[in-house]
Amino acid sequence: MDLSTVKTEDLVHEVQRRLECLNKPEKRLVLIGPPGSGKGTQSPMIKNENCLCHLATGDLLRAAVAAKTPLGLEAKKAMDAGALVTDEIVVGLIEENIKKPECRTGFVLDGFPRTVVQAQKLDEMLSSKGQSIDRVLNFAVADQALVDRITGRWVHPASGRSYHEKFAPPRVAGVDDVTGEPLVKRKDDNAETLKSRLSAFHAQTAPVIDHYKQRVVNIKADKPQKEVAEQVRKALE
Repeated sequence: MDLSTVKTEDLVHEVQRRLECLNKPEKRLVLIGPPGSGKGTQSPMIKNENCLCHLATGDLLRAAVAAKTPLGLEAKKAMDAGALVTDEIVVGLIEENIKKPECRTGFVLDGFPRTVVQAQKLDEMLSSKGQSIDRVLNFAVADQALVDRITGRWVHPASGRSYHEKFAPPRVAGVDDVTGEPLVKRKDDNAETLKSRLSAFHAQTAPVIDHYKQRVVNIKADKPQKEVAEQVRKALE
């Protein structure tokens, strides 16, 4: 990277940030929560304030496949055959990524583990490095509240801006505030699909919460974003 193209104030800010990160305690976190619970909204704040790297397993898989790494090739072979990517591959990808400099002080793991078996394999891998999961943040929201959140959501496809019929409506119904272009509903943003996903989540992931019960902090994720963020900060003190 040519640093001569970077503004001086941006460089100074980055140096200050890195110096502050040197004094941050290590944290290895797992975020658990059903679709629409707000994990994605809180992840950037958790990552930035605690100097952690964000590991979303879907992103890790796509990056490994695109880079044609050994694990990426294994994953692509499974996907091309219509099979599920094995837990061993996913844990291997996590192991590879936590070696990176940005993960020096820990990570925020989002989307994994989804089952107790996955949690056990993750624990074994971390234990081999003398590490473990420190906190599990459980973003708890009543199913009906999630149905209300998701089914009322409208999206501007080009920008990703999202609106909600009740909680954050556009200035003019059905169109984006910035461009005036039509808003759309995602095909999965319907009550039937969501209830199916919630049923699978509760069946698979509730036991994971029990597996980590000594390290779980329940976050009341049905509150406004600022209140949720404050709960998260207190949980990580």
